[in-house]
Amino acid sequence: MKVGAIFPQTECGTDVKAIGEFVQAVEAMGFDHLFVADHVLGADPKFHSHPSLAAYSHEAVVHEALTLMAYLAGITNRITLATGILILPQRQTALVAKQAAQIDVLSGGRLRLGIGVGWNAVEYEALNETFENRGRRSAEQVAVLRALWTQPVVDFRGEFHRISHAGLNPMPIQRPIPIWFGVGSRDHAVPPDAALRRIARLADGWSPNLTPEAHGQAIVARVHQYAREAGRDPARLPLEGRIRVGGQSPDGWTKQVNAWKALGATSVIGEARGAGLSFPDGHLDVLRRFRETVS
Repeated sequence: MKVGAIFPQTECGTDVKAIGEFVQAVEAMGFDHLFVADHVLGADPKFHSHPSLAAYSHEAVVHEALTLMAYLAGITNRITLATGILILPQRQTALVAKQAAQIDVLSGGRLRLGIGVGWNAVEYEALNETFENRGRRSAEQVAVLRALWTQPVVDFRGEFHRISHAGLNPMPIQRPIPIWFGVGSRDHAVPPDAALRRIARLADGWSPNLTPEAHGQAIVARVHQYAREAGRDPARLPLEGRIRVGGQSPDGWTKQVNAWKALGATSVIGEARGAGLSFPDGHLDVLRRFRETVS
């Protein structure tokens, strides 16, 4: 089982040296991938209401995910860089394709593009994109990305995109770059059925923000059923479990890893945020113990 670590957006601050030391230490510990969250803007809770604003308001430090990854590509050698997740429908698809291809080249083929549709309508409005059709648009975006990453010249006409005989250069090393889907949150216990069907039909893998208990088991079972209905073998759809390592004992970590294994997970990611840990030392200490426990 592969083991990743979640980059502590909102708790890492702006000390670039400390960020670099953290990421290089995570790589040296043997983690397989680093999972980086995405937000362009944070809304002011005085004017907007959403449960996730408790962590992602305008006061939270959130580094731009793709720009950060370009930097991390230059200071690491082995670890996979995974967006977790990039809010794809609020971004221009061709530009994301270009940026992702560039990061893949700079990193030597180490990008995993995790995508989702997000929750912050304020961001969509500011970025001049439509919030209400984001799910349907994201499905077409996946097709556009894969075309641009695998075809030197693309001619595409869809509901939301028109590309007339044009292509990327340089193209990515991975053709195509793997696209993983994120779904679920602490605040929305039941992901929309349409999102689960998109995962089953389109994803190269998925990283649900769920727990591996009865509720999580039911969600995984639904995705597997939808995959079979789409003509896909669920065993060929990698699943990644999330484990909140802060404030828990090694026994708790082991139980969660075993529970995710029982669900068929091929990887897990450890999240140290939310436990009041110092950065980088406190985060690195708990991640080190987590990696040693589950290795």
